[in-house]
Amino acid sequence: MPSSAQKNSDMKVLVEICCDGIESAGTAASLGAGRIELCSSLGVAGLTPPRSEIAAAAALETPVNVLVRPREGNFVYSVSEAERMARDISCCGIAGVAGVVIGALDRKGNVDLPLCRDLVAIARSYGLSVTFHRAIDASSGIMRALDDIMLLGVDRVLTSGGAVSAFEGRGTIARMVEAAAGRCVVMPGCGITKENAGAIIDCTGAGEIHGSRLSLLTL
Repeated sequence: MPSSAQKNSDMKVLVEICCDGIESAGTAASLGAGRIELCSSLGVAGLTPPRSEIAAAAALETPVNVLVRPREGNFVYSVSEAERMARDISCCGIAGVAGVVIGALDRKGNVDLPLCRDLVAIARSYGLSVTFHRAIDASSGIMRALDDIMLLGVDRVLTSGGAVSAFEGRGTIARMVEAAAGRCVVMPGCGITKENAGAIIDCTGAGEIHGSRLSLLTL
């Protein structure tokens, strides 16, 4: 059964585990992760995994969302990088994974709406779930960025509340959860541990959390 954290109010919280490669994804699935984010190069905050691993991940019983990020660094992308992301989303759709994780900003730090609309449209054409990743935390205004992201019709937003960690940004995340109610899921992520997860959940009211520590599956 999928793992969930238990909030004081007995609300079940889905635990998504970020996995650097198909081997760790298989481990997380076997331990009962509610969902997996598959990436490579977690040391640089994650990049798109190899296509062979995307295909293998589609065979897991646990839902897998694939990170689509062509390089490390900022989230302002060239035309060729945007084209690569579009191809990678199509690869995910053909492979049959559950969803993709995307995000892009313009040079002013705003959400790159034209590019993101195109990427979301490709994902939806394959029936994929869409998560907007922590590019939102690098935006020039996180609440304005959240409004723009919700216009895209994504399923969820992964965020640390613009802070170094989700625990430090929990107050902002709580405001984001309230603002997004009924429109998309706001999922805290970054630095979540078994020790601080309860405080983050209680403060934010989030229904999903994201982390790379398998110990989160024992909450």
